[in-house]
Amino acid sequence: MTAFLLPLCVAGSCHTQNHIKKVYADKGYFGKNNREFLHLNKIADGIMTKAVRGTELTTFEKDRNKAISKVRYIVEQYFGISHLHNNASRARFTRMIKNAIDAMFRQMAFNLLKGTKVLRPA
Repeated sequence: MTAFLLPLCVAGSCHTQNHIKKVYADKGYFGKNNREFLHLNKIADGIMTKAVRGTELTTFEKDRNKAISKVRYIVEQYFGISHLHNNASRARFTRMIKNAIDAMFRQMAFNLLKGTKVLRPA
């Protein structure tokens, strides 16, 4: 399901002044269609490789996945922490706007918390 969303997400940025140079994505976006889409639009491929039935990942593919995850973890860190501690996998409110505002305030609180750790004197 998520494999079909990549072209929709990336296509919007193709018409802006700041074009996407590289797309980082998890194994849910692994597939020939997404890789061809990125190649046709001259966007570097940062999609993690998934082992398919009957084959294992090569050492190169494992190393490549580790390199990609070192970039992706910065963004994914928020989602993991919010799911773990704030029950963010469920919507708290019945209206979309209230959930969007709730998510925005959670993100601000997370960024403030991270900022205080960065700004602490050594």
